[in-house]
Amino acid sequence: MGTLSPWHLLILGVLLLLVFGGRGKISGIMGDTAKGIKAFRDGLKGEDEAPKPAATTPAQPLPAETPKEEVKS
Repeated sequence: MGTLSPWHLLILGVLLLLVFGGRGKISGIMGDTAKGIKAFRDGLKGEDEAPKPAATTPAQPLPAETPKEEVKS
């Protein structure tokens, strides 16, 4: 039980090749996974919220206050 058979070594070699072989395989897989999760979250968000209408005109600034005339008595 303490020795590795040729099958164990073959499986270990394949796993090491998958993990360390090639250019950026792990980062590519993680990037694809992150994109999938983001798309899933965006899909869930879209069902709950109704789209808000876009503002057609910009907001107008408030008019400046005019000073009140003082009444002399």
